[in-house]
Amino acid sequence: MSDRAGTTARSGGRPWGPLERFRRLPLRARLALLTTVAVAFAVALSAAACWLITRDRLTDQLDDTLSSVNVDDVSKLYAYCQGQPQPYPPSPYTIRLITAAGEVCNDPRKPKIPVQRADVLVAERRLGSNVRTTRDQHGTEMRVYDKPAVDAAGNQLAISIATPMDQVTEPLNQLALVLLIVAGVGVLGAATAGMWVARAGLRPVDRLTDAVEHVARTEDLTLRIPAEGDDEIARLSRSFNAMTAALAASRDLQQQLIADAGHELRTPLTSLRTNIDLLVRSERSGRAIPAADKEALLTSVKAQMGELAALIGDLQELSRPSAPGQSAVDVVALHDIVGTALERARLRGPSLTLTASVDPWYVRAEPAALERAVVNLLDNAVKFSPPGGTIEVRLSGGELTVRDHGPGIPQDELPHVFERFWRSPSARSLPGSGLGLSIVARTAEQAGGTVRLRSADSGGTEAILTLPGAPTPPPAMPNGPPGPANDQH
Repeated sequence: MSDRAGTTARSGGRPWGPLERFRRLPLRARLALLTTVAVAFAVALSAAACWLITRDRLTDQLDDTLSSVNVDDVSKLYAYCQGQPQPYPPSPYTIRLITAAGEVCNDPRKPKIPVQRADVLVAERRLGSNVRTTRDQHGTEMRVYDKPAVDAAGNQLAISIATPMDQVTEPLNQLALVLLIVAGVGVLGAATAGMWVARAGLRPVDRLTDAVEHVARTEDLTLRIPAEGDDEIARLSRSFNAMTAALAASRDLQQQLIADAGHELRTPLTSLRTNIDLLVRSERSGRAIPAADKEALLTSVKAQMGELAALIGDLQELSRPSAPGQSAVDVVALHDIVGTALERARLRGPSLTLTASVDPWYVRAEPAALERAVVNLLDNAVKFSPPGGTIEVRLSGGELTVRDHGPGIPQDELPHVFERFWRSPSARSLPGSGLGLSIVARTAEQAGGTVRLRSADSGGTEAILTLPGAPTPPPAMPNGPPGPANDQH
């Protein structure tokens, strides 16, 4: 009772079936078992086919032999089997005479064989011949062949010639033993070969398993698995290597992001702490700070808090998931977003001249992220424009161009402008976190577009944001999807 309870408890209240037991075996054992079963099935089918073909062939040969037996004198045989003294030579076959009335003349020296209806039909000429297998009075299996005949008086008879089936069954028994031995050796060889093939075939999987366990245990993402060939294992190995490389790159980027964020936060926090310490020390010591100096300290504190808030906002933006389907994508009127960003840029650079040529353009994007990206482009142009300078903004055919007349970017620095926290050496003294253009690049990628920076011909920098879309909004759906996200403004 306890054994049964233990068995059912392991499988959630019911015993394990054969399929469940098979699934619980190791993969190597399952492959070897499947190989063995497949070979055993094939060997069994081949052995059975060989045995059946041999049996039919031997039986046909025996039937041909029986049909070719010649009974020389039917009358002497008939008289002899009736007990008359006429001599009749002994025969290796059991020969009988069967009349149309069903009477049987048996050789008294041979065991009797029961008469069947088919024997009489041959004597009546209603069957040309008859072949069958039966047993004699001693239980010996006999092969019987009946053919029509006529005695000296012209009576229609059937001659029945029979012989034991030993000459068929004995070779078949020997063949069955040989086939059984061969099949057993074949199945045993198949099991051995199956284990070897499974071990050899799964060796790359074992290496992959060891590598995964090593990575899980040590978090060592530098491990790589040799990938040879183009089979499934090689593709799996290359996928594992690509995955670990991507994870290593992601971890490096994460560590670099943390280090860069710490570095960027440290500067305003240090300045903020110094200014606050000065204000606190002045209050505690009773020595008042001149009004102008105090106003400058408070202005500096406010600017540093604004810089911290902007940096934290940029970090939050970059930390948001970038996978498709994880953000609220809508149909956005890009021209409206550009108009809003222009108004903000004019407030931030009141001495600057902003010219705009904006054509309608509708895109599919996350409204808040797209607005932040456009604002970052214009803020960047405002920050690097000289006092009284001009910023040219143009939106045409899905291409937004923002051109300033500032100092420009050296050619060797252009490949780095979209890296996180990267800042040009000439712009270290200007406010900013170095994340603005990274946000623009990520937003453009999420919307299926591109962004690039290049030096303008007559000085300054030109930023080009290209987004797929259309000059007209998409038609309304039956359920009434929202129109452009900025139509409400």
